[in-house]
Amino acid sequence: MKGQEWYQAKEIADEYDSKRFSRGGQLIDQREKQAVLEALSPVEDKKILEIACGTGRFTAMLASNGADIIGLDISSAMLQQGRQKVRQNGVSKDIEFMRGDAARLPFPDNHFDAVFAMRFFHLAETPAAFLAEMSRVSRTQVFFDTFNRYSTRTIYNWLLPMGSRLYSESEVESLLGRADLSLTDESHDFILPYGFYRQIPGEIASTFRDADTTMGETKMGNLLASVSYWNASVE
Repeated sequence: MKGQEWYQAKEIADEYDSKRFSRGGQLIDQREKQAVLEALSPVEDKKILEIACGTGRFTAMLASNGADIIGLDISSAMLQQGRQKVRQNGVSKDIEFMRGDAARLPFPDNHFDAVFAMRFFHLAETPAAFLAEMSRVSRTQVFFDTFNRYSTRTIYNWLLPMGSRLYSESEVESLLGRADLSLTDESHDFILPYGFYRQIPGEIASTFRDADTTMGETKMGNLLASVSYWNASVE
């Protein structure tokens, strides 16, 4: 099962968080949430759109920090998981979930203070169209992550049940330019692939993560990083 068909399956949504963010995967969850908060802060009273919100990991976090947020996703099953999550966290009144197509966003131009997408562009068949729509509905900021073409992710990608789209830095810069976005900040992380962390207990994963972070601070580590975070401003 690939692409949208895989992503929208109920069994995938039911197990999404538990399979990806338990054990050593908790370190991935923590880092991604840190990246989103650092990029979008301050978020209190900020009007934010999350593309491909999935099970609401980031949606719930930002609402709990005072954001006025809409989470959009193509999967009804993922959205159901998100609604359950925000009810459990007591922030459901601050969030609206919508089912929709990221290539045709149902919002007027310049509608949000910020628009972001995590774990989305590796599945995107038409990334230029998606990024252009994110830029269109944002007044100031667009934030997203990609998996990198020249990294250990290339090897790991062969083992996945479905292929991920990988990007070079020049490809991302080209996409930004076509969407009338200017890159303001970027960071690169995780030399060891995500799948490695998910396979080992958290206490062992922490040791590897420390070594991974140390290596990532070097020039070579920066080149080998599996994931990049891109923060851009609307021109």
